Amino acid sequence: MDAFLNGAYAVFQAFIGAGAYVMLPFIIMVIGLIFRLPIAKAFKSGITITCGFVGINLLVNLLKSAVSPAAAAMVANFGLNLDVTDVGWGAISSVTWASPIVAFLVFEILGINILLLVLKKTNTMDVDIWNYHHMMIVGILVFFVTQNIVWAMVATAITAVMTFKFADWTQPLIEHFFGIPDVTLPTISYTSSIIIAAPLNWLIDRIPGLNKVNFSIKGVQKYLGVFGDPMMLGFILGCAMGALALFPFDQIFLTGINVAAVMVLMPKMTAMFVEGLMPISSAAQKFTSEKFGGRALSIGLDAAVVVGNPEVITTALIMIPVTILLAFILPGNRMMPLADLAVVTFRVALVVALCRGNVFRSILISIPVMAAILYAGTFAAPFMTEMAQSAGLAFDGQIASMAGPSLTQTAIIFWSCISENAIIVVPALVIAFIAIWYVVEKKITMEMPPFNTTRCKKSTYL
Repeated sequence: MDAFLNGAYAVFQAFIGAGAYVMLPFIIMVIGLIFRLPIAKAFKSGITITCGFVGINLLVNLLKSAVSPAAAAMVANFGLNLDVTDVGWGAISSVTWASPIVAFLVFEILGINILLLVLKKTNTMDVDIWNYHHMMIVGILVFFVTQNIVWAMVATAITAVMTFKFADWTQPLIEHFFGIPDVTLPTISYTSSIIIAAPLNWLIDRIPGLNKVNFSIKGVQKYLGVFGDPMMLGFILGCAMGALALFPFDQIFLTGINVAAVMVLMPKMTAMFVEGLMPISSAAQKFTSEKFGGRALSIGLDAAVVVGNPEVITTALIMIPVTILLAFILPGNRMMPLADLAVVTFRVALVVALCRGNVFRSILISIPVMAAILYAGTFAAPFMTEMAQSAGLAFDGQIASMAGPSLTQTAIIFWSCISENAIIVVPALVIAFIAIWYVVEKKITMEMPPFNTTRCKKSTYL
């Protein structure tokens, strides 16, 4: 029996270790077969989706290669010298997957997703197993601090349920703003922003004058002509970032070109992704109509598919220097933003969609969103540093990132589970979330405005 379990674990680790590019086409093909798609079409859809995903990630990495040096230079130029270093989500992910309890948590999350689907409590069928690390880090960190597997699994369960519900509630944004139907994004670095963004957006809607301010890429094009084109706007913003970094002229120009290339090429990669998704989507609609009485299921994917939106990139490029400034002026902050500045797009994408592409409002809301991340990173740094060291990673000083327990959702759950009064705080958190669940799904229903698709319908919408 032990030999069988060890062999199964080795196969599982090999599958995970192969990475998203190997996992995704096979997972998509299996989903297609489940939905009775012919094997050739299912395999082609898996390859097409993966090729689009590869293209999107190549462009995200191009953006990172353009932004990271500029962000690091701006940190130096601002004279920022804080004692908690942002080492990036990659380092946090590696610590997560190295945990001895990772297999338990993967199957726990998968089981919760299946259970919620069967009970009709979610419409998100999450196939993005690689990004389970966003949900697992909470349980793994709780286990490290408490050495209690039960609390670790409780923390992971709460995180998973909240994530799937946030993905459900924000699905209309994916369809109507980003133009990608039948997809949800259960990536916590994307969904977590809704905790702060939704109440603030509701508040701004009720402030006379402020609720009328609307600055969007399309609006800019009317006044700036060719310079308002997303490609040209990306070039201008990239050059501005290079200038703030005090780069030489050629590096400023190259930064502008790289950002412009991302702005113009990303929609083409997204279109390829959607092209591969459509046969799966059509088969899923037919299958669920027959088996679930017309119930619509959505495939849960990586939020990378939406971060190339022009409004998202514009907001992120503006928020990078703003985040550096926040780190400098916020009282009590000790976290120096660095590695994850290149992926601020993931932190603001949902904010931009919630604000319907209004860049002015998106920036206004993104400021407290990023401030909360800095404070949460400061709080989690001692625990993250000790856990990283226990996994064999050595750093000078304390570490954190703008992912893991620094995100608002995971920070709340982590703090609740390690609190001295966890036995009271955790049930209170669960009750509060159930109340929000009830309010959102039973009380708040509104007509979706037509974005860039014609499939508008009545939807539960934050």
